[in-house]
Amino acid sequence: MTTQAIAESNADPYQGAQDAAKALISRIGGTPDVALVLGSGWVPAADALGEPEHEFPVTELPGFTMAEAIGHAGRIRSVRLASTGKRALVFLGRTHFYEGHGVARVVHGVRTAVAAGCSTVVLTNGCGGVNPEYSVGQPVLISDHINMTATSPIVGANFVDLTDLYSSRLRALCKEVDPSLAEGVYVQLTGPHYETPAEIRMVRTLGADLVGMSTALEAIAVREAGAELLGISLVTNMAAGMTGQPLSAQEVIETGNASAARMGVLLRDVLGRL
Repeated sequence: MTTQAIAESNADPYQGAQDAAKALISRIGGTPDVALVLGSGWVPAADALGEPEHEFPVTELPGFTMAEAIGHAGRIRSVRLASTGKRALVFLGRTHFYEGHGVARVVHGVRTAVAAGCSTVVLTNGCGGVNPEYSVGQPVLISDHINMTATSPIVGANFVDLTDLYSSRLRALCKEVDPSLAEGVYVQLTGPHYETPAEIRMVRTLGADLVGMSTALEAIAVREAGAELLGISLVTNMAAGMTGQPLSAQEVIETGNASAARMGVLLRDVLGRL
């Protein structure tokens, strides 16, 4: 896209999502039913969902920016789920707030998905474990979040209720698949730097179990758009100061790759129950 086109889309992000949705429907030959955003370390799990009918770079649709973070492929995949026949739209990576393109770019993917017809959105991420009972490689259902980005994707005086943002119905379906799944509160900070040990003590005091640099802003946009939301975090490392070890992006990716098979089966079985 040209600089002018990006500026115009940012000026009216809702119309930008409608335009991208039309292009998406044309590209995949129909409307999708459910969207998944695969975060850091989750991309290999997409293969368990089935053979893609279509796959292409996100930048081939209007308004999208190529993902910059390690472990984010920047591609969209359309998969027909064998268990239900429904079409899943899989975002292999996301744009993060810290990349500097503005909040509208961060949530453009989920807005486009809902505008294209998705009634359910699954947001995943790789994150730091704040709750000392968690272990590296453990998936955790997001029950609530704390948005510490000091911003919102909502434009104008549109007051959206977030009381039951993360669907209790969908979390219950996940526990039918895997009764051992824990639930926790996720906090989004801006990044791209990792948190200090003092900041981790702060968010633990505030009630956080998980910490990361994504998801909360997208979740708000999903609720505003009217879709049902499921959030799943993969604990890719314990948060700063908890083990005495330094943090690295490579550790996040390696943990995700090691857990990819389990995460893929979890997503496949959960989607089969929607």
